[in-house]
Amino acid sequence: MNENKDINIEKKNVTRNEQPGLVGSTFIKYAAYIVILLIILYFIVNFILPRI
Repeated sequence: MNENKDINIEKKNVTRNEQPGLVGSTFIKYAAYIVILLIILYFIVNFILPRI
């Protein structure tokens, strides 16, 4: 029994659209958000909470 099977193989080429400069600037932006949040929390813990 000789069966001919059609097998369709689909190849996809994946290219990275991210640019290293955009990744770096995004990291810096979120790092600045975290630093600002930590400064605000430090202020609340050291100056606001002891007065209550």
